[in-house]
Amino acid sequence: MKVLVLTGPESSGKSWLARELQSVFGGLVVGEYVRHFIDREQRDTCYADIAEIARGQLAWEDAARATRPHLLILDTHLLSNLLWSHELFGDAPQWLEDELLKRDYHLHLLLNPLGVPWVDDGQRCQPVLQARVAFYQRCEHWLRQHQQPVQCIAGDWAQRREQAIRCVSLWLQSPDQHAGPGH
Repeated sequence: MKVLVLTGPESSGKSWLARELQSVFGGLVVGEYVRHFIDREQRDTCYADIAEIARGQLAWEDAARATRPHLLILDTHLLSNLLWSHELFGDAPQWLEDELLKRDYHLHLLLNPLGVPWVDDGQRCQPVLQARVAFYQRCEHWLRQHQQPVQCIAGDWAQRREQAIRCVSLWLQSPDQHAGPGH
């Protein structure tokens, strides 16, 4: 099983690109638990919710991993929980990073916010491009600091799709599933 993670700031196309990649390569997509949580609770999140949201994300991921698809596409993972917790509340439970580092993720596609519009969907909270760019930079810093395989994806929607398909195609053909392009 190969595990692909889409990560980056909000409104950069993670959910859309996950579905696009699934339509080309098959596999199983795991969505973003925090969206389910907010829909269910009908309120903004608070620091006390971070652990429940992270555990929910892990439960969805673990359930998908248990089915052993040839390709597991994660719309997000605990990096977003970790960074958003710091962004919104100035802190995060330590176990989030520990759990994130224990897991095997074979390739991260890091989506740049430049080149695509921010879309208000009722849950997003970073309409200012500079804030999304700063979040992107924090994602990239964390991934590189922890030597995670990462490929940066940018451009308009068509360019993102083309780059991602090309990158994933090469990665899937690679005999070493852990070595992603640009790692």
